[in-house]
Amino acid sequence: MADNNLKPDNSPKNDGDKDQPRLRRNNGNGPGGMPPAKFGRGGGLSWLIFLGLALAMFALLGRSYPKATSLTIDQFYAKLEKGEIKELVIKNTVITGKLTTLTGQKAGSSADFEVSFPQRTLESYEFLESLRIQALKTNTSIRVENSDNIFVQVLLPLVPWLLIFGFIWFFVFRQLRSSAGGAGMLGNFGRSRHRMLTKEHTNVTFDDVAGIEEAKDEVKEIIEFLKNPKKFQKLGGRIPRVVLLVGDPGCGKTLLAKAIAGEADVPFFSISGSDFVEMFVGVGASRVRDLFTQAKANAPCIIFLDEIDAVGRKRGAGFNGGGHDEREQTLNAILVEIDGFDSSDQVIVIAATNRADVLDPALTRPGRFDRQVYVPLPDIKGRHEILKVHAKRIKLDPKADLWQLARGTPMFSGADLAAIINEAAIAATMADKDFVEMEDLEEARDKVRWGRAKKSRVIDEQEKKIIAYHEAGHALASILVDGADPVHKVSIIPRGQAGGMTMMLPESDRHLYSRNYALAMLQTLLGGRVAEDLACGDISSGASDDIKRATRLAKTMVCDWGMSDQVGPMKLGSENEGLWSSEMAGKDYSEETAQVIDREVSGLLRRAYQNIKQLLQTHQTVLENLAMALLKYETLEADEVRRILKGETILKTTVKDLIDNVAQTVGNAEPVAKPANAAEQS
Repeated sequence: MADNNLKPDNSPKNDGDKDQPRLRRNNGNGPGGMPPAKFGRGGGLSWLIFLGLALAMFALLGRSYPKATSLTIDQFYAKLEKGEIKELVIKNTVITGKLTTLTGQKAGSSADFEVSFPQRTLESYEFLESLRIQALKTNTSIRVENSDNIFVQVLLPLVPWLLIFGFIWFFVFRQLRSSAGGAGMLGNFGRSRHRMLTKEHTNVTFDDVAGIEEAKDEVKEIIEFLKNPKKFQKLGGRIPRVVLLVGDPGCGKTLLAKAIAGEADVPFFSISGSDFVEMFVGVGASRVRDLFTQAKANAPCIIFLDEIDAVGRKRGAGFNGGGHDEREQTLNAILVEIDGFDSSDQVIVIAATNRADVLDPALTRPGRFDRQVYVPLPDIKGRHEILKVHAKRIKLDPKADLWQLARGTPMFSGADLAAIINEAAIAATMADKDFVEMEDLEEARDKVRWGRAKKSRVIDEQEKKIIAYHEAGHALASILVDGADPVHKVSIIPRGQAGGMTMMLPESDRHLYSRNYALAMLQTLLGGRVAEDLACGDISSGASDDIKRATRLAKTMVCDWGMSDQVGPMKLGSENEGLWSSEMAGKDYSEETAQVIDREVSGLLRRAYQNIKQLLQTHQTVLENLAMALLKYETLEADEVRRILKGETILKTTVKDLIDNVAQTVGNAEPVAKPANAAEQS
């Protein structure tokens, strides 16, 4: 696999590449992947001014003023007659002024007061005249002030806050524009977060892609179009501009897309479907437009949309009741961009998904993602080729048999096989070996499939006995049942969450499952539970996974494969299982049919249980010998299992022998000499 953590190439370039970098990343930092632009030369001064004004506003608003004493009308008249009022100011419906307190106050000290009058009272001539006469008697000054405009009264208190928010808005807007390079208010959010790679940095060709020869043949015409588009224009043919790669995870869809770009020697724009959608409305559509704009500017090129189902799901199928959410807007933008391709645009769009069943029909209709390339799990020949490709990177023992390893990895994807080679190399390195040996490869295969061996786990002797009989039952069932896959390896060493494992390998890759083979699989799966019952007189929870797999297989035989005489050749079950869970999708059959299905599934499992029970009872002595051998050796290979069935003895180091050898080696080791001064100190 190519390393995605790439750095720009600083090597000399041709004259035609002066102004175009060989590798550009756009992670949303700014135009061309550059960091956001900062404020200009006067940015620091602007911030200081803003902070100074903000502090002044808060100081002004937070300043405490002496609070005026509120008087009633009677109190006001009483103090006016006594001459305790020094000054009066009439404004609107309020009279304010200075209230001189003679008792206990120094000369000239005063206090504010206010009193409210009805509007009609203050506007009457009689009231003002009587107030003037009384003021003359007490030597009180009177001043009338004009009323402020109502708008001034309302807006004036809001001016400081408006200034503060205005400054904040100005600086935020300025920063967004600077970081966006003039891209508007969305700034970096509206820019595509793709990575642009060239052949020098992907370094992937068709030689690095193995096991999917048919898929490679289907996309070779795309490479030819990118290299020589005029060749297709002569005959008027229209090359598919959009290709959908469909396959299970780890089958090599991304690797195939990189290989297409590497073979055609064109830029490769890579982005995941989840990178389009953000919390802001319109961001996904903006990123789609930005991606296609940059791709057309760098044509010819390839746009790779990984996990397209993240934005391409069927519209109106979610919990939002068919509402137009952000994901649907992004999908609409993708459809518009695809429809907007001109005949001269040398841009190829390749999308990948492992959930083609949930894609919107508008996305897969003719003219859009109509070319679907299926990338399957590799067969035994493909697995062998993949192993050879990855084995080139390690020092492999010439005696290692990659074909045998390929045969022992059915249903493994290319990513799983790459993990096996890598785990084997790590194990050989930790063991200080010069080469990766076959035992390292087999241990890595078991680790990838079942998990790391837990040899240090302390298991009770009774539990260990149950596990041994359980695995012996699986192994013996695979040998006795006609049509079952032959046993390859049996072990009672815990791996992952399993207490042991029985590995069965088919003679060849199966693409069709017959009824006899399915029934044989049921008996093999239930052989472990039957062996526990026969040997221990009790059953345990160790068979839970076997029962689950057997139940699923029996239900598939009845509902999907039509292998039930009572139900007949019918497909029962919701077609929308890809979008909804079985509980939400409901049933498309009656309750009476559901009861028939339950009876058929239960009948298949019960008959399989009884058949394998009779077989194991007949060969219970062999079952005992096989279980005892597992307790003694812990792991048995296929030929060793067959020799035990024949009653032959096997020459193999037992676990007890290994422990005794280690103890003897430690006991015979020479004692460490004490330092010369140790005796003196003691």
